Amino acid sequence: MTTPSTPSASPAPTPARHRRLGTAVLIAIALAVIVLLSLWPVPQAHAQTRGELRIGFQKSASLFVLQKSQGTLEKKLAPLGFNVKWVEFPAGPQLLEGLNVGAVDVGYVGEAPPIFAQAAGAQFVYFGYDPAAPQAEAILVTRDSPIRSVAELKGKKVALNKGSNVHYLLVRQLEKHGLKFSDIEPIYLAPADGRAAFESKRVDAWVIWDPFQAAAEKAVGARVLADGTGGVVNNYQYYLGARAFVAKHPKVIEALFADSVEQGIWLKKNLRQAAELIAPQQGLPVEVVELALQRYQFNVKPITPAVAADQQKIADTFFDLKLIPKAIKVNEAVHFGQP
Repeated sequence: MTTPSTPSASPAPTPARHRRLGTAVLIAIALAVIVLLSLWPVPQAHAQTRGELRIGFQKSASLFVLQKSQGTLEKKLAPLGFNVKWVEFPAGPQLLEGLNVGAVDVGYVGEAPPIFAQAAGAQFVYFGYDPAAPQAEAILVTRDSPIRSVAELKGKKVALNKGSNVHYLLVRQLEKHGLKFSDIEPIYLAPADGRAAFESKRVDAWVIWDPFQAAAEKAVGARVLADGTGGVVNNYQYYLGARAFVAKHPKVIEALFADSVEQGIWLKKNLRQAAELIAPQQGLPVEVVELALQRYQFNVKPITPAVAADQQKIADTFFDLKLIPKAIKVNEAVHFGQP
């Protein structure tokens, strides 16, 4: 009789099998971790990138010079995640070119540069203005000049920065005294070169704005032949910006307005102290800067239809005189309303 066979026992696990099992478990865990990490939201470095407000300014823009030296705007913009970059230009026309090519986001200039720039196809918008300052630009003659009236400029050499605010002042003053622009010989020079030509008497008169005007009065006794008072010109100062930037960043523009108003109020209440802060930045004596500050008003406001209409008159005048190649509509470059 055959005895049933007993099932044989399973072989005992070997160390090699333990190692294979451990490796498989580790691989499974690693794969699970990889899957979880791929699903986990990881902050991107670019998400932390701060914005930047690039401001075009001239040394003659005393309020911007004060704001730059004090760092007040940087403090206003920090909560919005914006830094400030200050970019200096020698005059308004060059600043407008910088705005047009995207080198800056906002700028501050006189009345004429935006008109020449718009006529040339530059892309920008007006979004703010400072009150009229008709005494802050003038036609100057030397202390010993025999010229006593604007009418006596006929046939004379007159230095000015082409396309600047003083261009319109000269046109209006000539008209007031029965002269045409063609009755004088314009010599187009930047402020520094204009000052040199004026002092050396290579020109008979110089049309210039503050603080260069005040510097000539204090340093060499230049005499004001005529300025913008008496309704000749308003001499508004304008805040301009890249259209897309102004539309996209209203809070940044609002902060710029707020800081400009605050610093402007402080400046007018503390003229001497403000001049002492600004003078080293402009490379001018304190008394020169203080005189210039007295003639400017600093209280930026949004552009109004009335201010735009005044700017349109300047544009129409320049077109009639063939100083710009085509007629323009200023309203097409205006950002109305609150920032």
